[in-house]
Amino acid sequence: MKVVVVGATGNVGTSVVEALRTDDQVRSVVGVARRLPGWQPEKVEWRRGDVVTDDLTPIFEGADAVVHLEWLFQPTRDTTVTWRANVLGAMRVFRAVAEAGVPALVYASSVGAYSPGPKDRAVDESWPTHGWPGAAYGREKAYVERVLDVFENDHPDIRVVRMRPGFIFKREAATEQRRLFGGPFVPRRLVRPGLIPFVPDMPGLRFQCLHAEDAGEAYRLAVVRQVSGAFNLAAEPPLDAAGLARLLGARTVPVPPFLARSAMAAGWHLRLLPAAPGLLEMLLQVPLMDVTRAREVLGWTPAHSSREALEAVVEGLHEGAGADTAPLAPDEGLAGRLKETATGVGGRP
Repeated sequence: MKVVVVGATGNVGTSVVEALRTDDQVRSVVGVARRLPGWQPEKVEWRRGDVVTDDLTPIFEGADAVVHLEWLFQPTRDTTVTWRANVLGAMRVFRAVAEAGVPALVYASSVGAYSPGPKDRAVDESWPTHGWPGAAYGREKAYVERVLDVFENDHPDIRVVRMRPGFIFKREAATEQRRLFGGPFVPRRLVRPGLIPFVPDMPGLRFQCLHAEDAGEAYRLAVVRQVSGAFNLAAEPPLDAAGLARLLGARTVPVPPFLARSAMAAGWHLRLLPAAPGLLEMLLQVPLMDVTRAREVLGWTPAHSSREALEAVVEGLHEGAGADTAPLAPDEGLAGRLKETATGVGGRP
């Protein structure tokens, strides 16, 4: 197989590329990114491409599958930019898949596409995907789900897979995630177990995550096996305030949700935080997911627990870890943080 991966240099993309290139059924991987990396693994060819402006059809021609991962989190202060990249960009990717005659499309949806749901039981892939309207991420993920509904109806000959993972972590993505969600004022050396004073204990703070290597394996299976439809992806157990406190060597402190939202909103408006406050609201609203279908139909079982995934990113945060791609660039110290501040915390596309 020849597989094209759009958004191949980020947290999930690098793990998907690595999983695909080690599969004997995959003869070549074409990684598409706006900024070409220094990383050059075997069987991988890099192509520069922007989903908003470039003609993608020639890049997709001759491919047996296209995996669409690219997603823009910033600027959180100008959602028209993220809408163009994430929603209109996805529409352009899907159109190019059809024009190039690619027989399979694997799309990176998310737990964030789901409507608010229960935290005391797990829901399967039939749960509504209308997102959380207060967060641009949820709105955009939900809208692309509707676009895919139309695409599948119009192109029944194309095999379409929707991956709906929980929050994805790995050591090499720690600095990227700090830049996207924590910002330049998160003290790297203090992010370690025993030094974080407390974890806020809020109603609804129960979520699922997985290691990026396990996400990469799930995408590999979706490419090489004749499956279609949606798949929930998450490791066990779900994490809550008590579990986070044990992992971080901290104590829990009851915090009313409105107080946490207000603090996050203040930090965002003061340009101290890059993450918009709607992301916290979405986290408290998303349901727990049942991953039975991924296990039984896709044949996927995560190799890492949710705790191991979170431990990896905490370790990476403390070390300033990264990789040789633009999104995963390691921590550059004071110079890098000054650059983040100067370009606008949460304002850099």
